[in-house]
Amino acid sequence: QVQLVESGGGLVQAGGSLILSCAASGRTLSTYAMGWFRQSPGKEREFVAAITRSGDITYYADSVKGRFTISRDNAKNMVYLQMNSLKPEDTAVYYCAATPAYGGSDYYLRAISYNYWGQGTQVTVSS
Repeated sequence: QVQLVESGGGLVQAGGSLILSCAASGRTLSTYAMGWFRQSPGKEREFVAAITRSGDITYYADSVKGRFTISRDNAKNMVYLQMNSLKPEDTAVYYCAATPAYGGSDYYLRAISYNYWGQGTQVTVSS
């Protein structure tokens, strides 16, 4: 199993930037494909970004493409989400997630594909 802890959330003005981090412990991170999801009050958890085990392939939701960048450092057991040009609609609790399974883009976009989740970190973007 792997334990995940997110950090880096906070309050930022529209147009600003944040970097979210996800620290993994328990098993080597390179065993897992990783994803970032977010959830706002009253809404379902939605896909943000995903990255394959080696980091050679990344996937993004259309709403964040060109503004967010997912990356990983397997040596440090860390996953990151660089968020630029933030908008008020990006306000949500952000979760990192891990899956040991292999799949394509359709697989990694679905929350049900992930076995392990962090507790989440709040991101609030003010207008």
